[in-house]
Amino acid sequence: MEIGEAKVVDVTEVTQVGEARREAMSMAREAGLDENDCGRVGIVVTEAATNLAKHARHGRLLLQEIAEPSALVALAIDGGPGVEHLGSRMSDGYSTAGTPGTGLGAMARQANFFDIHSLPGKGTSVFMAVWARQAGRPTSWGSFGGLSVPCRGETVSGDGWAVRDSKGRRTLLVTDGLGHGLLAHEASVAARTIFLQHAEAPTTEIVERIHAGLRHTRGAAVAVCRLDPHESLARFCGVGNISGRIFDGERTWGLVSHHGTAGSEARKIQEFSYAWKPGSILVLSSDGLATRWDLAEYPGLLQHDPMLIASVLFRDHARERDDVTVVVARHEGS
Repeated sequence: MEIGEAKVVDVTEVTQVGEARREAMSMAREAGLDENDCGRVGIVVTEAATNLAKHARHGRLLLQEIAEPSALVALAIDGGPGVEHLGSRMSDGYSTAGTPGTGLGAMARQANFFDIHSLPGKGTSVFMAVWARQAGRPTSWGSFGGLSVPCRGETVSGDGWAVRDSKGRRTLLVTDGLGHGLLAHEASVAARTIFLQHAEAPTTEIVERIHAGLRHTRGAAVAVCRLDPHESLARFCGVGNISGRIFDGERTWGLVSHHGTAGSEARKIQEFSYAWKPGSILVLSSDGLATRWDLAEYPGLLQHDPMLIASVLFRDHARERDDVTVVVARHEGS
């Protein structure tokens, strides 16, 4: 499943709803959705943006294209008061703003996938995905998700991420090009290209190849993590300040990354192994995400889709003056 960078649309007033709808439908067409599916995208995003404008504080829509299969992902996030009586609000006809009350219900009906998490005083995050009806549900849906968002004022992100599944194992890449803007973006794109060419190699070999291949760029922080449910191991190799944590239901493991910059100076490229068992959650992030966060502060969140978890962390802990990437993966075995 190939996912692009997130396009952020601020929604703080009703006049911005039309902009959000137009942007989403344009991206849906670029992703390859037909007019009927684009129409569903329009309904979902219109309802989500309207809710943000009327009820939320600091409302934002994050829109992402998915190339394989064709899909449009929309995340509506806000730092508002949270949604009380969520079950009632999912029913058509419920409203607190004098409207017909079709928002959450319409969004859930029109989207192929819908998930919501809300806590009083912390805000609400809604995850919706619309994909081509003939494509069916992506097989890997629900086991990983992520966001890569440019810092304000930039059109491209200097961060990047990628995922490759093979032989029952999942290998993830997260990159953070030095600085931000086009040159940082080029470094991350180069790292991603090398990763996809050699994603089945050992993690240390992948990082070594990226280190050698980025010498013509400004360089990047890089981390590769291979999740192997057959061996119950997560193998992690990082150079630079990519943060990694694994939550296994009993404790939290911080993943070790050596200092350096791929493409410039990497004195030690080393793999570390960690337990990866059913129910475990992996979070990888660039330094655009603050490090002082604790998923225990979000009751029930770990039971939701990884994309929703990533959006909540982004909402509450992103550093506004840097690119931000958050990738979340779940061990779904039993």
